[in-house]
Amino acid sequence: MSFGKMNRTADIVEIRRTKNSEGFASKEERVLASVRVYREGRHGSVRWANLAAFSDATDLFRFRAIPGVKVTTEHTLVCDGERFSVISVEDVKGRGMYTEILARKVVPTSGKG
Repeated sequence: MSFGKMNRTADIVEIRRTKNSEGFASKEERVLASVRVYREGRHGSVRWANLAAFSDATDLFRFRAIPGVKVTTEHTLVCDGERFSVISVEDVKGRGMYTEILARKVVPTSGKG
């Protein structure tokens, strides 16, 4: 994977739920890292056909592993103004050089009924 293919940037965001002194809950977002990523949308390629078990996934992201940062399914990716919920995280070929994430695009619900 070359830097030429990693032509987008994404933020790895951690969402913490905290309570204040009066007991009200609030969300706090913290950016763990901003990275250059390769993003591949879901389409009819052989790669996506092999990932049929992950029917929820809408996008695949690959980026260089970040020393000291462990990405989990609890994190969220923000890329091109869109938010993605992490479904799975994998070390590509087990070498610790690249991380591959399958993610689902988060679509806000409409309050109309």
